[in-house]
Amino acid sequence: MAKVNVSLPQGTRDFGADVVRKRNYIFNTIKSVFELYGFEPLETPAMENLDTLMGKYGEEGDKLIFKILNNGLDNLAKQQTIKDEFEKILAGKNTSAITERALKYDLTIPFARYVAMNHNQLTMPFKRYQVQPVWRADRPQKGRYREFYQCDADVVGSKSLLNEVELTNIYSTVFQKLGVDVEIKINSRKILAALAEVCGGSEKMVDITVAIDKLDKIGLEKVKEELVQRGLTAEQISIIEKYLLIVGSNEEKLQQINSLLGESETGRQGIEELETVYLQSAITNLQFDFTLARGLNYYTGIIFEVKAKNVQMGSIGGGGRYDDLTGLFGVPNIPGVGISFGVDRIYDVMEELKLFPADVHTGTTVLFFNLGDAESKKAFELMQQLRNKAVACELFHENSKFDKQFKYAEKKQIPFIVILGTKELESGTCNVKELATGVQESLSFDALLQKFSI
Repeated sequence: MAKVNVSLPQGTRDFGADVVRKRNYIFNTIKSVFELYGFEPLETPAMENLDTLMGKYGEEGDKLIFKILNNGLDNLAKQQTIKDEFEKILAGKNTSAITERALKYDLTIPFARYVAMNHNQLTMPFKRYQVQPVWRADRPQKGRYREFYQCDADVVGSKSLLNEVELTNIYSTVFQKLGVDVEIKINSRKILAALAEVCGGSEKMVDITVAIDKLDKIGLEKVKEELVQRGLTAEQISIIEKYLLIVGSNEEKLQQINSLLGESETGRQGIEELETVYLQSAITNLQFDFTLARGLNYYTGIIFEVKAKNVQMGSIGGGGRYDDLTGLFGVPNIPGVGISFGVDRIYDVMEELKLFPADVHTGTTVLFFNLGDAESKKAFELMQQLRNKAVACELFHENSKFDKQFKYAEKKQIPFIVILGTKELESGTCNVKELATGVQESLSFDALLQKFSI
């Protein structure tokens, strides 16, 4: 039989028990905070209709959508049309003959589709959280995967800035609980819109934000070069450069941005919103960052980004206000705002900084050694009684040498072993050993059950 080359697709991973437990620790921490703030769980399908997703993520985002080939392409081939249809795909066009569906790129657009379909039955404002995988046809690298989980919280049906304040506090609370030191950055798309107005009109908005969004990756000079390529004049680029060079405390940044864009009504609205969220949230690690652009077309107000300190990693959270997201699906005037946690990156940060608690590895608590038929029968009986008390137990699967059973316990990091041999069976006792300390004690069966009672 030929050797099979077994591998994973690039940008995807398997997760063993140790990793799954750590990831669940992150998931459960985030979910507990979502629930604390009154958010309800929701799940949507792994795939959406292609027209649901396309055109919602901006020029760069649309390129990263994983499209799914239609079923029945054999029939299409028989019709001698498949070559022409694939040529359309290669030319950057979409054709329903080849693909009508795609894997979801994020959780926000599917959520908007859900709200559009169900808004008459939802209690507004509707607060939901969602924890599911998403897919992006990105180039895999550290902290960037093609399949990864997102944890989102969104509020729709309210324009109140209280929502932005609470979402800011959710970020702060979650990362405090996880022990991750972060910077929570905010800006406003209204301020970016005002910058576009000052630089020649709202039609410049996309050109400016797409270029600014690359600042961390390519630097100021390259951003300026891209703005030239996008048709902006030297004078306009000079204004943008002044904008990108705003520094100082939050109060100092507000003064500078007010001087630059304060004469714009849109700019004043954005500045006032930032000031409100800053003052009401009262979070010390909240920072104004006017270089923050988040090049997704649906944001209209406050935008968020979270970065971990003391580690080289991209953003581990982000989101923003979208006042007419459901309008994309024919249901206008349902405002919303939401945030997302990048769990895979959070995991990498916590692993690198060794922030996971020791008890996150806890699995089986007690291993009963298998020392013969009669002995294992009694061990199984005791094990079931412990399981009824919510104590995780195992009985070794076969009668083997002590060394083999000890190694099994050590490899699985099982803290306690129970040895029940012929003598112990006759005396109604068992030997309990804690592997970490080497301490061993002889207990009656009742005392054993009492020792591990929760």
